Amino acid sequence: MHQSKQILITFEDGTKEECPIGISLLELSLRKQPQYETPIVAAKVNQELEELNYKIEKNAHIEWLDLFTLDGLRIYQRSLVFVLIKAAKDLFPKRQLYVEHSLGEGIYCELHGESPLNKEEVYQIKKRMKEIIQLNLPINKKRISKKKAEEIFKFNEEYKKINLLKYRQEEYVNMYTLDGYSNYFFGYMVPNTGYLKEFDLKFYLPGMVLLKPTIDSPIKFANFIEQRKLFSVFRRSEQWARILGVSDIASLNKSIEEGKIAELMRVAEAEHEKRISEIADEIYKNKDHSRIILIAGPSSSGKTTFSKRLSTHLRVNGLNPVAISLDDYFVDRELTPRDENGEYDFENIEAIDLELFNHHLIKLIQGKEVSVPTYNFITGKREYRGNILKISESNPIIIEGIHGLNDKLTADIPKENKYKIYISALTQLNIDQHNRIPTTDTRLIRRMVRDSKFRSHDAISTLKLWSKVRRGEEQYIFPYQEEADIMFNSALFYELGVLKKYVEPLLKSIPKDNEYYSEAKRLLKFLNYFIPIKEESSILQNSILREFIGGNVYYL
Repeated sequence: MHQSKQILITFEDGTKEECPIGISLLELSLRKQPQYETPIVAAKVNQELEELNYKIEKNAHIEWLDLFTLDGLRIYQRSLVFVLIKAAKDLFPKRQLYVEHSLGEGIYCELHGESPLNKEEVYQIKKRMKEIIQLNLPINKKRISKKKAEEIFKFNEEYKKINLLKYRQEEYVNMYTLDGYSNYFFGYMVPNTGYLKEFDLKFYLPGMVLLKPTIDSPIKFANFIEQRKLFSVFRRSEQWARILGVSDIASLNKSIEEGKIAELMRVAEAEHEKRISEIADEIYKNKDHSRIILIAGPSSSGKTTFSKRLSTHLRVNGLNPVAISLDDYFVDRELTPRDENGEYDFENIEAIDLELFNHHLIKLIQGKEVSVPTYNFITGKREYRGNILKISESNPIIIEGIHGLNDKLTADIPKENKYKIYISALTQLNIDQHNRIPTTDTRLIRRMVRDSKFRSHDAISTLKLWSKVRRGEEQYIFPYQEEADIMFNSALFYELGVLKKYVEPLLKSIPKDNEYYSEAKRLLKFLNYFIPIKEESSILQNSILREFIGGNVYYL
């Protein structure tokens, strides 16, 4: 009897198995699933991200992706959004669902149509989602022509997707079909709806929040924590994007093609300028109390440029701010807390000498002289080099750092003496109505460009550090963002069109056998949709974007 040819598969734990050519990842994953706490939703095959329906034709190294991995969570979330869209279509065929942005641990969505969404309708959608999931319905992928995809989008009245097709370089599109409904999604899916048991859907006026597992809560969907201030910033940014007519990639590309982008860039920068001026005016109104201005935000939010621009506006109002660096108050290196791997954790708030820092702030507010230390990063010790500081009531103190919103940093300072600002790049631009651009992707691209231009780091180095940076943000920044007195969105709708030419060569330099190859491939595919913006002369020298691409007036 003829025996089929065998291939050798090596798993990430080092075990090996001979299998017939053409075996699917799905078949293999079902054998391995008992070893995992959460569903295996995909795999990396020789560093290439693949769906479970993928068939293996040659010797391969396999790394399973469950919900403890970022790629696995993305696939789960994307598939869950597909079920949400399908459920909404089933119940309200004349209305269109829009996936707007993240909110806390969930995804905020709206259902546009002739009447506002209500709580009962959200309950109906959730119930229909559960039915679809319980039926274990297959999610099938088919490669079709752009013309055929356009016909499907017309039938579904999803016109933003038709506009996006014009900028797709490939002539074919991977379409997913669930129970007769077809759609395009930026990324892979699970094989069937039975994988998606953990979710919740909550009414959140004027839309709803889809809750799903997260990296911190991979086994069960995360709880919803209301973030009113953050939500209002997102809403303001979305409304502004709609006014400018650039709420998605297709509309941005159209403005570039029509020669309108330079003017829109100037308008976007003017909006930033106006917002910073408003914040400075607010601080001035309370100048007798707002003695300490604390600025915090995640990596690559543009905190440094924002701080300097705010200082300029405060001077216009007759104030003369002074900046104090938290880095100079690091404890001696041997006293620095260590993380779970035994490495120094410089992002831990205990890495700062809080007692000395608060003591100095109190003396400064009281009008006394302080000998401000300088931290020597080579020796790992604080040094005193004769830097004497004394301030008056017209000298607010600006402190920029990740712990700015945490009251533990300034525990001895009365609340009325502090003005807290949260800054982040809250991207208002989406791929289309169902595919959003995560704010973390924008910040990662910003950081990759800056690391390359100013820190001699390649893309691999940035990606290697990114997960640690993200853990620090989740632990030390995001829990305190609602403590801010005001929030500033540093995102610029046009920035990815500018950053594209800087970051693409960095991503393309990552070799195929590298562990970050699939992430580089994902970002490159996403950037393919953008027409590069050549009008860099329209970017102001004090633009937050200049912090990443260079030419910043504050560093000339």
